[in-house]
Amino acid sequence: MKQVVQHLRTGVLTVEEVPPASNLDGRVLVANRVSLISSGTERSTVRIAQQNLLNKARSRPDLVAKVFETARREGIVRAAEIVLDRLDNPVALGYSSAGVVLEVGRGVPGIRVGDPVACAGQGFASHAEIVSVPVHLCVPTASSLTRPHS
Repeated sequence: MKQVVQHLRTGVLTVEEVPPASNLDGRVLVANRVSLISSGTERSTVRIAQQNLLNKARSRPDLVAKVFETARREGIVRAAEIVLDRLDNPVALGYSSAGVVLEVGRGVPGIRVGDPVACAGQGFASHAEIVSVPVHLCVPTASSLTRPHS
């Protein structure tokens, strides 16, 4: 399935082929029909990722503090490994979408295959063809709603 991701080291946005989720316990598999692109939050995320490392640090002092705390607790080498690993792993963008349920995992009450749903959550309701969303971040919508209203 296709998904929009951002490479944090370079800030480059790409559409990539990624495998669909396999473990659906407590989750709902949804075929997205629409996803919201936030002009505030996502634009800020994209801009920060496109900056050089120093400016990224200036933009996110909260993360710099976490790096220093990790260095204090686990050592500077481990802190550097964590930072580099995060920069090298692309992240899914998006946190608000709506679509139709394809599959329902174990322990998911009140949602059935074919139900229209609205989904939320960074890393879950992303800009992708299909998303796997925890049940507490997914709510059925009225079937009479048209796509733009979801």
